[in-house]
Amino acid sequence: MAEMQSAIEDLKDERVPQCLYWNVDQVADWIEELGFPYYRSCITENMINGRKLIYLEASHLPNIGITDFEHIKIVAKSVRDLLMLEEPNWNRSISLPPRSDLGMFLEKKAGTGKEMDGVTYNKYLLDFKDPMWKPPLSNHCLILPNC
Repeated sequence: MAEMQSAIEDLKDERVPQCLYWNVDQVADWIEELGFPYYRSCITENMINGRKLIYLEASHLPNIGITDFEHIKIVAKSVRDLLMLEEPNWNRSISLPPRSDLGMFLEKKAGTGKEMDGVTYNKYLLDFKDPMWKPPLSNHCLILPNC
């Protein structure tokens, strides 16, 4: 029930990509429409639905059977475009969040369970997002003497 309500709310929100709620067959149809019908089985065998698209980065595509480098570049760019994500900037400051708000929401929404089923983009912006992102410090006890 919560999943249906969150889907309806997200589908009405223009900031949320519609593909987030695709099933495995719809994602497989999309990969065919990209011109790669032979990768349909890679999508279906690995159960890649709309919520899992965020994980289809260039480095993960060989793990599901997409190994041609030119195809990897096309699929990874198409996934970013589909999810409305920015291209990775390898020169960005580590003080900035690793992704945009939408990217962070999509990563959170990719999880499973009742809590994630009920999360909408608006709810994420209100309840889950820290007001200021802070990069993790592996040496925080060395910097702060009283921890």
